[in-house]
Amino acid sequence: MFEKVKQVIDEIRPMLKADGGDVELIEVMDDGTVKLRLLGACGHCPMSIMTLKMGIEKRLKERVPEVKEAIAV
Repeated sequence: MFEKVKQVIDEIRPMLKADGGDVELIEVMDDGTVKLRLLGACGHCPMSIMTLKMGIEKRLKERVPEVKEAIAV
């Protein structure tokens, strides 16, 4: 599952970089939780939770059904 999640993150990354941000994949847990670190502008943006839940998590769940949740660490 890690490789599938990594592939989706790599597809999302250019959109985040266009806004001065980035994301680092920290861990994919057996229970379907994906741990991410938002970097750059995304790490300090008041909309970072929206980016994480409505953007990254939504895309991950669509493409990797085993994903249950994405959390920022």
